[in-house]
Amino acid sequence: MATRHLRFPGSTGAELAAILDLPADGEVDAYALFAHCFTCSKDLKAVVTIARTLVRERIGVLRFDFTGLGQSGGDFGDTTFSSNVGDLLAAAERLEREEGAPSILIGHSLGGAAVLQAAHRLPAVRAVATIGAPADPGHVLRHVESSREEIEANGEATVRIAGRPFRIGREFLQDLDADNMRASIGDLGRALLVMHSPVDDVVGIDNAARIYEAARHPKSFVSLDTADHLLTEPADARYVAGVLAAWAGRYVAPGVEAAEAEAVIPGVVTRTGSSGYRTEVVVGLHSLVADEPLSVGGTSEGPTPYDLLAAALGTCTGMTLRMYADRKGWPLEEVSVRLAHDRVHAQHGGACEDPKSCLDRLRRDITLEGDLDQEQRARLMEIADRCPVHRTLEAGVRIDTTEAAQ
Repeated sequence: MATRHLRFPGSTGAELAAILDLPADGEVDAYALFAHCFTCSKDLKAVVTIARTLVRERIGVLRFDFTGLGQSGGDFGDTTFSSNVGDLLAAAERLEREEGAPSILIGHSLGGAAVLQAAHRLPAVRAVATIGAPADPGHVLRHVESSREEIEANGEATVRIAGRPFRIGREFLQDLDADNMRASIGDLGRALLVMHSPVDDVVGIDNAARIYEAARHPKSFVSLDTADHLLTEPADARYVAGVLAAWAGRYVAPGVEAAEAEAVIPGVVTRTGSSGYRTEVVVGLHSLVADEPLSVGGTSEGPTPYDLLAAALGTCTGMTLRMYADRKGWPLEEVSVRLAHDRVHAQHGGACEDPKSCLDRLRRDITLEGDLDQEQRARLMEIADRCPVHRTLEAGVRIDTTEAAQ
């Protein structure tokens, strides 16, 4: 990887510090711009890991420090959320002059809120990804709640965030309160990937749900499982980087516009590397990772193949019941499907010791929420067996295998 250090004026006039990571041979398919988290910097270990992974996929990455943070000049106390967005636009302009306009925006935490705002003003951007982002930039007010009265009264206050002192001005708070994120997300007009951990104790998982709900397709969501907000575990950062690289590549393939990408990508593509069982799965314009448990030599970074098979049945079941209930006008509020895979004796359904007499079984437990009467519930349980995936599995599948041309 080749690394280039840059400096350029930000939105307030202060000089911003940035690093441009590029493939060593200079061959780049696309450029990405990375916005770091609130009070973090471009040198956060997770940011570096993600940048290096993208570079291996021939995506150049510009990561920079917002005004008053990291190696950038200026006073953080003089900044606002709008000035952060302005810094992002200034970085995009410099990247365009230096190499090429960014087609991918990546934002971590508050940086995620910033890229959702900035995308509207960057016509070359085709894909936007957020990592642990708040649905509303005002979420950061929780960090300064104890000092809010002092800030309102005196115009500013020194607040300790993650053990470090930062001067926060009244304008920063006012700017957060005034911003309307939902409309910006709904009108994004770009492919969106939302990545969030369900155990994130800094920005709750409900923020991911609100972003995803407000966005229009194409949109994807990836759960970061047990990751913390800053992705301090190297495995978590690598997982994010791998998924992000696979997903972004589908939108920025040389000479392929996002609207055309779906037409040139085969239905499902998987890629398993030379070490371990971790496998990237690309389905049209969406991506995820499959793996095996640690107990059998995997790294447990994603669901197993049989988990995915069960998920296919579960999702198809829920969708089928949703469509049927809507058509009937029944008050079905939610469908939950719990599934498990095992093997049983083909004849009596008990324990199976001889592989030749075993049969794969998917156990399915369906929960129907809503003010449904017993007749409606019984009918929906019948309809569950008409799910297309259910019928495919029961009928059996013919698999034709060929070796692809080299």
